[in-house]
Amino acid sequence: MKTAAIIPVKTFLQAKTRLGISLEQKEKICEIMLEEVLYTLSISPQIDKIIIVTKEKKALDISRKFDAVPIIDNKESGVNNAVALADKYLLENRFETSIVFPQDIPYIKTQDIDFMLKFKTTSEFAIIVPSRRFDGTNALVRMPVNLMKTHYDEDSYKIHMSTAKEITRDVSLVFVKRIMLDVDNMEDLKFLLSQNEKPDVAKKIQNVLELK
Repeated sequence: MKTAAIIPVKTFLQAKTRLGISLEQKEKICEIMLEEVLYTLSISPQIDKIIIVTKEKKALDISRKFDAVPIIDNKESGVNNAVALADKYLLENRFETSIVFPQDIPYIKTQDIDFMLKFKTTSEFAIIVPSRRFDGTNALVRMPVNLMKTHYDEDSYKIHMSTAKEITRDVSLVFVKRIMLDVDNMEDLKFLLSQNEKPDVAKKIQNVLELK
């Protein structure tokens, strides 16, 4: 099963506007989170290729270290458009399965991907991992890659569940703690730092927050 991970990345200066920190701090934290996600995906035996969709130069520079395929999204017209651009590439290159991940789940580990994919079947299927607040989708697995259009930024978890169920009987809702830990605001960031999952990553983020 040829599987690709898709990571849509918003321009760092436009991202995470609810963190309430300086632009420099926000940019550095975005870089730390993205690099950790890319690193984890790059060492996962489940992932054959990483696709990054962005126009952010620093994100593209980071992605080169992990041999990710860059797709330039000059319009930056949202996550759904970014995923559609990646889907086109995957279909043209005969990928069977895709997993959409956000850039802000730095605590993800390879065993989380292994666990999530235990719920795959041999036919068409969808696997959904919600966000901690159950208002977003922190992992969306689709087989085939064009099984369904995505609905991010629209209470996506519930819509992805209902949309997938209209298409296939094989829909799994999977809870994976580290994948569910995303960062939208300072409360999320503080909660992330309170979890003893990746102390080295937490230290990097904490050092940025302490910058004056």
